[in-house]
Amino acid sequence: MSEQNIPVFKNPPILVLVLGFCTLGLYLIYWNMKTAEVLNAVSGKEVIAPPIAVIAGCCVPVNIYFYYLAGQTLGDLGKRIGKEEDLKSKSTLLLILGFLFPMVAAMILQGHINELYDQH
Repeated sequence: MSEQNIPVFKNPPILVLVLGFCTLGLYLIYWNMKTAEVLNAVSGKEVIAPPIAVIAGCCVPVNIYFYYLAGQTLGDLGKRIGKEEDLKSKSTLLLILGFLFPMVAAMILQGHINELYDQH
C-alpha cells in the first residue's frame, strides 16, 4: 500500500490530552475513529472496525479492546517508520495504558502516527 492511501491525521500528542479533557472525552471518540482509519490503512486491512472505534470512547471494556487491536497494528506501523521491533514490543504497554490511562496511551499512539508524516 502506498503512502498516498494513508489518511493524514497529525496532531501534537499534547493536543489529544487537552482536547480529551476540554471536551469531556468527546474528542477521543473522534480521535479513535481517525486513528482506526490510519492504522487500518497502514495494515492494509480492517483491523479496527469503525463501530469499535466509536463505542470505545464510551465503554471501558471496548476501549481496552480498541487498544488491544491498535497494539496488533504496531508492527505494521513500525515497518513504515523504521522502528518495527521497537513498536512490536510496545503492544502490551499500550494495552495496559489503555486500561489505566487511556489518554496517555492515545498520546503515545498519536506520537508514533505522527512519525509517518515526519519522514517526508
